Amino acid sequence: ARSRTVGELLAPTSPFDKKCGRENWTVAFAPDGSYFAWSQGHRIVKLVPWAQCLNNFLLHGTKNAADCPSTRLPRQSSDSGQKNKPCEHVIDCGDIVWSLAFGSSVPEKQSRCVNIEWHRFKFGQDQLLLATGLNNGRIKIWDVYTGKLLLNLMDHTEVVRDLTFAPDGSLILVSASRDKTLRVWDLKDDGNMTKVLRGHPNWVYGCAFSPDSSLLCSVGASKAVFLWDMDQYSMIRKLEGHHNDVVACEFSPDGALLATASYDTRVYVWDPHVGVMLMEFGHLFPPPTPIFAGGANDRWVRSVSFSHDGLHIASLADDKMVRFWRIDEEHPVQVAPLNNGLCCTFSTDGSVLAAGQDGSVYFWATPRQVSSLQHLCRMAIRRVMSTSQVKNLPIPSKVVEFLCYQF
Repeated sequence: ARSRTVGELLAPTSPFDKKCGRENWTVAFAPDGSYFAWSQGHRIVKLVPWAQCLNNFLLHGTKNAADCPSTRLPRQSSDSGQKNKPCEHVIDCGDIVWSLAFGSSVPEKQSRCVNIEWHRFKFGQDQLLLATGLNNGRIKIWDVYTGKLLLNLMDHTEVVRDLTFAPDGSLILVSASRDKTLRVWDLKDDGNMTKVLRGHPNWVYGCAFSPDSSLLCSVGASKAVFLWDMDQYSMIRKLEGHHNDVVACEFSPDGALLATASYDTRVYVWDPHVGVMLMEFGHLFPPPTPIFAGGANDRWVRSVSFSHDGLHIASLADDKMVRFWRIDEEHPVQVAPLNNGLCCTFSTDGSVLAAGQDGSVYFWATPRQVSSLQHLCRMAIRRVMSTSQVKNLPIPSKVVEFLCYQF
């Protein structure tokens, strides 16, 4: 089935503006669904209120040019607890933007640095931050509501390819870079870097937190898929199976599954707690040999995203297709066309998929299906228990099988 188009945000172009520099490497939704952000190319990040954006699609059709005059946000204190009506906002980051991540604060989550008695920034409940990873290795942190630059983090020596905030509201930020490292930043400690994670033999392309913030997955060149314990900052295991660079990863909403996308034309679904591959989604048929998969095969998978229902995965490949998969079926349930797509992500409520291409963004309605009782039971228990904990429960073996992901 072909997925239904919801809308598109088209970036402005000029006569001299060719593809070079227009790449949209990253799209992101705010955790509360209030904002959508994407890189338009040429240093520019565009922020739009997501609810207003959806209303425009409904009122004016699918097309919505993104070059309308920006409404400048009035200055305000984020600590005041008051927000004006969300407005469109344009940020010039000063260099090519490779990565974006929204972060929100939970006041009860204190900084891990216990020796500091004062901080420049007091992040309240109403705080919404946007982190931008740049071509020059810098990470700039912006206040979404005021457009103010808060922090400029400068320890990476190469492109910051991906960013991810811990979902627990602690404002712990992890950055993945071409300098072969991951760096952990504590924004509640004024952005101080707390740890450098080393182990990747080559470029690091992506990173993702588990929903409980205890695990981090990082992927990169040389077929690398690493899992890290974020309490001890130690590597837990390597997941082996891909035949080419691994460029994207994301955990399922219950943390029980991990999806990884690779240039080897495949998306793998893993049980990260035991290191076992459960499902393979192929983008080339018949599946390529390891030698062919390890090179330029015209089917490189660029991005992968897990739906919030825990039942669907979206992938984006060089064959000009967006695919929606069920985690328990070998073939896509819906497809959509997209040229030169580089990134995709589901909206906060999971109803829409956003995909970036040449500075613009396209949106599709996602598959909607009633979850089975088994899936609902798995989602409920796996949010709080790992695979080994489920298998050790004093319950009949058939019930254990029912609660484990086995495809």
